[in-house]
Amino acid sequence: MTIQANETLDATGLSCPMPIVKTKKAITNLSPGQVIEVQATDKGSTADIKAWAENTGHHYLGTTEKGDVLKHYIRKASESESSEETKHEDVVDLEDLRQKVEGDEKISIIDVREPAEYAFGHIPGAKNIPLDQLEEHVDEMDSEEDLHIICRTGNRSDLAAQKLAEKGFKSVKNVVPGMSSWEGPTEKNED
Repeated sequence: MTIQANETLDATGLSCPMPIVKTKKAITNLSPGQVIEVQATDKGSTADIKAWAENTGHHYLGTTEKGDVLKHYIRKASESESSEETKHEDVVDLEDLRQKVEGDEKISIIDVREPAEYAFGHIPGAKNIPLDQLEEHVDEMDSEEDLHIICRTGNRSDLAAQKLAEKGFKSVKNVVPGMSSWEGPTEKNED
């Protein structure tokens, strides 16, 4: 399959949120209808880019994989198709979450990072549901429960929190800045 892109962006070797940050900047140089190819090695970038495109009205065309490189294709939206990027308004500071965890408060934490990221360190009791699998697991969550959504930096969790709120979840909080700054207790998956 050959896909003609108007611009190619190299985001290989970068992890969340950098592929999205660079894509946001690069897509402004395109005319509506033009296609950008974003090359990335971060496995979570597929879900990130797809969710970001949905959030902004750009058209996520798909992803191909060649070796370790993912090639994401996004068609820039016209002015009438695009929308202002939204942010989930209910935010919890990382320190507030740490106090709840260390105080043994009964809270539900959903970690939307990729399984490999989760395996190397996560908050005790956090459930791993990667962003791209969130839709499949919605029925397993209680829409009345107080949910704290976390990722590495707060970007994926923001998109996940918005999706859950749209689905009728009453109390969804995006945890910022995310696991990259977490100083509380962690667990690792040991084999």
